[in-house]
Amino acid sequence: MEHFESLILGLIHAYGYAGLFVVMVLGNLAIPVGTEVVVPVAGAAAGAGHLSSWVLVGAVATCGEIVGGLAMYAIGYYVGEPAMHKFGRRGEHELARAHGFYQRYGDQTVLICRFIPFIRGIASLPAGISRMPKRFFLTYHALGSAIFCFGLAFFGFAFGQHLDVIIPALRHWSLVLVAAAAVAFVAVFLVRQRRTS
Repeated sequence: MEHFESLILGLIHAYGYAGLFVVMVLGNLAIPVGTEVVVPVAGAAAGAGHLSSWVLVGAVATCGEIVGGLAMYAIGYYVGEPAMHKFGRRGEHELARAHGFYQRYGDQTVLICRFIPFIRGIASLPAGISRMPKRFFLTYHALGSAIFCFGLAFFGFAFGQHLDVIIPALRHWSLVLVAAAAVAFVAVFLVRQRRTS
């Protein structure tokens, strides 16, 4: 994984903002590029003068996230629902539950998922499958992405000299967040299964 991240960071160093944009798009298409590491490193590169501005890093990263998120949403919207219908009554039941969930909690879910590593890369898919209204999806996806990207870009810019110590901590806490999200998901799933049975 660290070798993969070094390749991704090499892409940014070689192609600058264009490389950063591509990496952020990929990170929102379920490809584990480690955006929570990539953005602060790009911010640190701005602090060292390799990129022109941490604000531009945040803006480019946010645009990449929006484009990637919209692509994943579109896959869910145009492919996901027909695919769910192929599973028959069970698929239609799960689809109805997804619609109900996103009607109640969709905006908060999309926003919160912007801050959970790995989950953030796939969260747009169920939003598309459930046909969450595009304007709400785009608003909360863009808002969460902007907070995430600008925050981490400034973090990297401000603490770039210490990233060799900070990055391992970021990786550690990313794993903790993913584990916590997985436990919460399983708990919610089991509670709902018990209610329906």
